[in-house]
Amino acid sequence: MLIAIDKVLTKDEVAACRRRLDAAQWLDGALTAGTLARSQKTNQQLDDADPAAIALGEDILRRLWPHPLFISAALPAQIFPPRFNRYAGGGAYGAHVDSALMRPPGGERTLRSDLSATLFLSEPEEYDGGELEIEGAFGVQAVKLEAGDLILYPSSSLHRVTPVTRGARIAAFFWIESHVADEGERTLLFDLDQAIQGLTLKAGPDHPQLLKLTGVYHNLLRRWART
Repeated sequence: MLIAIDKVLTKDEVAACRRRLDAAQWLDGALTAGTLARSQKTNQQLDDADPAAIALGEDILRRLWPHPLFISAALPAQIFPPRFNRYAGGGAYGAHVDSALMRPPGGERTLRSDLSATLFLSEPEEYDGGELEIEGAFGVQAVKLEAGDLILYPSSSLHRVTPVTRGARIAAFFWIESHVADEGERTLLFDLDQAIQGLTLKAGPDHPQLLKLTGVYHNLLRRWART
């Protein structure tokens, strides 16, 4: 399941973020890649300890934690702090699958990557190429969103970033451990929650059938969630 979340950052917030990123020191992105992925990765990244990366990552998470669509889709238990990358001059990232287990900087608990997220910080017209291609049951889907928009997708999926042949593609990316590890169960809960929210607007929150559906949602979540 791919979920696009619009306007996580406003255009003014994106511009402020870009000013900080433009002044930051970019490093070779291959330094953070695994053994197999290293030869596939030609981009730049900010060091995890870079003050700009830390501050901007915290800003992004402050906007996401209360976001209803993000919470509904991800059911987040733990989020790996956002990292930042830059693709330019033919930079690309070949087909790969994200690592299943990660240790967040300074963290004591290992994170299981259930969902991956990319927050676009460059407008589509600023660069050519740079599509995030994600393979799924219905083939390959190419994603290239407006600056400030985010895409959520399963970390288990094979994905790539196509070569950037003009301009620069700048983005934040991170991983989420969900309370519900199984993608199929998480998708059913998301669909049910979205249906409940839509019906609430039409029938009102006190409608008896909505109360029953809400009970079903929470009982399924109680059955499937890992805490």
